[in-house]
Amino acid sequence: MALPVRDKDAKRAGSGSRDARPTLKTIARLSGLAVPTVSRALKNAPDIGAKTRQRVRQIADEIGYVPDRAGVRLRTGKTNVIALVLSTEEEVMGQTSHMVRGISDVLSGTPYHLVVTPYSRTGDALDPVRYLVETASADGIIFSRTEPNDPRVRYLVERGVPFSTHGRTETGLAHSFHDFDNEAFAVEAVLRLAAKGRTRLALLPPPPWLTYYHHTMAGFARGLAQAGAMEVEYGGVDVDTPLSMLKAHTHKCMTGPDRPDGIVSGSGGGTIGIIAGIEAAGLVVGRDVDIAAKQSSEILQWIRPNLEVASEDISLAGRDLASAVLRIIDGEDPATLQSLSYPRWTTADAHEPLQG
Repeated sequence: MALPVRDKDAKRAGSGSRDARPTLKTIARLSGLAVPTVSRALKNAPDIGAKTRQRVRQIADEIGYVPDRAGVRLRTGKTNVIALVLSTEEEVMGQTSHMVRGISDVLSGTPYHLVVTPYSRTGDALDPVRYLVETASADGIIFSRTEPNDPRVRYLVERGVPFSTHGRTETGLAHSFHDFDNEAFAVEAVLRLAAKGRTRLALLPPPPWLTYYHHTMAGFARGLAQAGAMEVEYGGVDVDTPLSMLKAHTHKCMTGPDRPDGIVSGSGGGTIGIIAGIEAAGLVVGRDVDIAAKQSSEILQWIRPNLEVASEDISLAGRDLASAVLRIIDGEDPATLQSLSYPRWTTADAHEPLQG
């Protein structure tokens, strides 16, 4: 039977010099349990009762126990780290926070913890992945902004490293991914603008070197064909364009002789710049021009209720990606761990999602 832990015992066990840091033996002594039982309880082993696991975790928290990750790595060859590799490109609508939240939801209660590894968009996207692999710094890797022939995918497949990507590729290599159906988004966006009587449509696309650029462009073209609408040139900008430049570009387009009367925007942040440019030209969104936009945060329809908005659930993506990596680590086939999510539309002047 486990012995109760008095506060002063717990504080005494967790105090002292750095050399006297609490260990599994400390928890075992305070709980009256064997060291292997304590270890398994901290790992949430199913053969350890819930009350015992709760008690062990309570003691560990009270005394400030932190696993010796160097020791874990020496004993098991594992780091208990999942690395999320992200571009340092500014994300106005907070996509990164949603991704981190989703991944953290899955890792909570497991031995794994999340480490975010940033890289500059102007640098080589393979560098941080190569570093993680060569230094054995993570048991699994998640990354986004995939390219059609993404060298990171080829590198990780060749080395047998567990990973999952936010976005698909065209490498021909079977790998785990979660993606958003950007083609379906673009088709529906065009049709919604056409239903408002808009026939001259422009597109704010992703950068052309990313895989989902091709999906978006294909959907936009298909939507134009179905609606009998025409494309108005809006070139020179994409969803990565700084907002000040996007505002200026949109202002120029809207004051020209061939301005569009509808715009499909591939990002929530980009939509803010588009709205600013439209209004700087003295035009009104919803009267002179309509916008159908994708967002990762539920905010655009509150800024301008007359927008057509499709939401991409980035937290869901994070959960799917983290779950996939853990399952690959446990031996599942990456080719079976592929998922696709779909646009959830909110129509203009309403806050209830439509079936898109």
